[in-house]
Amino acid sequence: MAFSSILFKNKTALISETPAFFVDLNLVQVINTVIHGKEQYNLKPFFNTCLRDPEAIVYRQETMKDMEKDELFNCLTAFATRMYAMRQQLPNPKANNYKYQDERFLLDAVNTYSTAIHSLSGDLAPMNIKSSGLLAFREYLVRYIQSPVFTSLFNDTQKLLTDLSSIKYCVLAKELKVQVASYREETDYSAEVERTFEKFKREAIKDYSMKFTPNLQMNHVEASILEGVAQLYPLVFQQLSDFCTKYADFQDETIITFDREIQFYIAWLEFISKLKQSGLSFSYPEITSNNKNIYSHEGFDVALAYKLVKENKPIVCNDFYLKNEERIFIVSGPNQGGKTTFARTFGQLHFLAALGCLVPGREAKLFLFDRLFTHFEKQENITNLRSKLEDDLIRIHNIVQQATTNSIIIMNEILSSTTLQDAVFLSKKLMEKIDRLDVLCVWVTFIDELLSFSEKTVSVVSTVEPDNSTIRTFKIERKPADGLAFALSIAEKYHVTYSALRNRIKL
Repeated sequence: MAFSSILFKNKTALISETPAFFVDLNLVQVINTVIHGKEQYNLKPFFNTCLRDPEAIVYRQETMKDMEKDELFNCLTAFATRMYAMRQQLPNPKANNYKYQDERFLLDAVNTYSTAIHSLSGDLAPMNIKSSGLLAFREYLVRYIQSPVFTSLFNDTQKLLTDLSSIKYCVLAKELKVQVASYREETDYSAEVERTFEKFKREAIKDYSMKFTPNLQMNHVEASILEGVAQLYPLVFQQLSDFCTKYADFQDETIITFDREIQFYIAWLEFISKLKQSGLSFSYPEITSNNKNIYSHEGFDVALAYKLVKENKPIVCNDFYLKNEERIFIVSGPNQGGKTTFARTFGQLHFLAALGCLVPGREAKLFLFDRLFTHFEKQENITNLRSKLEDDLIRIHNIVQQATTNSIIIMNEILSSTTLQDAVFLSKKLMEKIDRLDVLCVWVTFIDELLSFSEKTVSVVSTVEPDNSTIRTFKIERKPADGLAFALSIAEKYHVTYSALRNRIKL
């Protein structure tokens, strides 16, 4: 197959703006952590853009599976390091450099580039690669190296480097005058001086050699010397100028694109490696687009897990599944029991699956959505002159108007600013809309009336310790809500427990 991209099987428009659901699902901090230190590659659009084709997702999964092998991973990171060095060597148009200095910078950059290409091709050749993307790239690399364009580039570079390295000249310094002269096989007395003083050497001596700083900027004296050398060897320096004109755009666009896109895989694998070391599992999910029977075993909130691993705290994993006509999780239970985390986990898993990434958990089958909507509780915005209830209803209306049967909707404790009676009424109306859309949905709510709305709803509950309802297990179980810990959490939230009431009336 003809190679064009290691990320996209077919041409795909990238999304530059951060998706709206990133904030609610805590994906902003996840992606920012993943791409930290790789700003030069501009990876955000890759992580903003979900794939819509199951074959495109498999294309990425195959590539990432290959990249989990240390040999290939190290090979590609070494290539990226060389390409970064090449970019550092390129002349800076904003710097006030001298002509021959910039031309040598370009020559060195071309040499680093061509060496990186040869090294990568040689390293990839014996590897047992299985993914169609990397196999196609390996073939492209071989054809590129054998092409007249690259052959000419490589040969011209090596010849010019050889010619420049053969240049010899003398610098004659007298008082404030520096003169450049041809080299006439003058005697090098350094070896003779060392032999003369060798007999006086009795112990280790201090090294007084001059250490030059790595500053690549030339001063006017160095530039004048270089100009003098160019006058001594006009043919070689003309060849250098001609080389720079000929190969000003020496980089192959497909390889430069590969160098950027491969960082998507490297960044994600580096990120999850820290979580794997703590014992957490990641897996390649099965992707379905024609049925909504889904499941996840030992899934977890990747943003929360990253935070807890850094703090050396345990991570609680959860399972879920929907089958047959089931579409909607109604999540209830006590506050701070893991309900919102479960909702975020559901959304994160589907989002990461749509990127073609390894997802948190031991095993998963997930649905390929067209759009993902979230509605989490927000503080009232006084600038829009709307009440919190009105703002909630407008946001919900926009979601149901845009959602299709292939969408996913995640809602967290909405309609909390109105009375229970109104919340029940509005929630039932909203549930009717969601039921008709036949979307996958997670709804965290206090409203028991939604638990058995239809055959599409499934009740899951955040559980507590059997002997102490104040201790949360953070496990989400598929069962009807018992209301016990739930009632206590509501009483605590509104300060109407027995002890709170006694304190308020000062009994």
